[in-house]
Amino acid sequence: MRNARLRRADGDRSQIAVAAIAALVVCALLSLVFCVTTGAAEASVIDVVASLFSTSAETARDRIIILDIRLPRAILGFLIGASLAVSGTIMQGLFRNPLADPGLVGVSSGASLGAVTMIVLGSTIAAPVYAIFGIYALPLAAFVGGLLTTLILYRVGTQGGRTSVATMLLAGIALGAMTMAFTGILISMADDKQLRDLTFWGMGSLAGATWTKIAAAGPVIALALATIPFMARGLNAMTLGEAAAFHMGVPVQRLKIVAIVTVAAATGASVAVSGGIGFVGIVVPHILRMAIGPDHRYLLPAAALLGGTLLIFADLVARTIVAPAELPIGIITAAVGGPFFLWILLRQRARLSL
Repeated sequence: MRNARLRRADGDRSQIAVAAIAALVVCALLSLVFCVTTGAAEASVIDVVASLFSTSAETARDRIIILDIRLPRAILGFLIGASLAVSGTIMQGLFRNPLADPGLVGVSSGASLGAVTMIVLGSTIAAPVYAIFGIYALPLAAFVGGLLTTLILYRVGTQGGRTSVATMLLAGIALGAMTMAFTGILISMADDKQLRDLTFWGMGSLAGATWTKIAAAGPVIALALATIPFMARGLNAMTLGEAAAFHMGVPVQRLKIVAIVTVAAATGASVAVSGGIGFVGIVVPHILRMAIGPDHRYLLPAAALLGGTLLIFADLVARTIVAPAELPIGIITAAVGGPFFLWILLRQRARLSL
């Protein structure tokens, strides 16, 4: 009892974090079931189970709606939300500031440029890449674009082992403008069909979710998320500075490389299959830090669970609020995340001297 009181007095929120993660697991599972059974067309899990033992046209329709449309969409949404939330958490820990996010600092724009390049030039200049990598060509191109912008951002924003928040944000704006300029050039070269796809894709959407897309992006995202246990201790030490982390036995350079590649892979794969979905990576970590504290051992897995759950519900709103039409999911996340980002900026402006 005395030890428990001491832990609470010292601000140890590990028990709260463990309970929160357990609750998030339950919420994630319930959200998957709820979103799979909710939509413009009426179909329930009971109907799907019944359809397995029936050959009627009605039960076959329910099986298609659940298993071929809603379920892959929900799974892909969870994977993308988890990857974006974890990427934002990693970037904030690596740069040691609360404003880092793949969408805000140009990483998502770089990944978008790689994906657009493959979409527009996939039948001409980039055809050999498609021939070699098949369905993985698009995530690979987005990964390369995200990796290059992340490396440039880190080199510009960090000097002498210290990262300037103002420099990083300005560099992110510049990188975003440059990549958007090149993206605009490629879009001007696209045909009518590619333009329709790119317009909706650019605002972020899960409308085209299929098992094939999950097979293409899922392994990349899963591999990126698998690095979480290996980075938590290092990111905790990085909060004290790179020099302190090094003296604590953390391989700082290796941690930087793993973190940068992880963010680029997770963001690239997500952007390749869903387009631009912003603010997940900045909203989720802040909510969790206020609730369970800054310990990355708990923060990273909690971010994956909460990010996935929130994006599933954002997609549910996007596909039902104007049914039978559909809003791009990027509009929903921007409508919520934009005011939240401004609130964070106002809270942090004195400390950040912005």
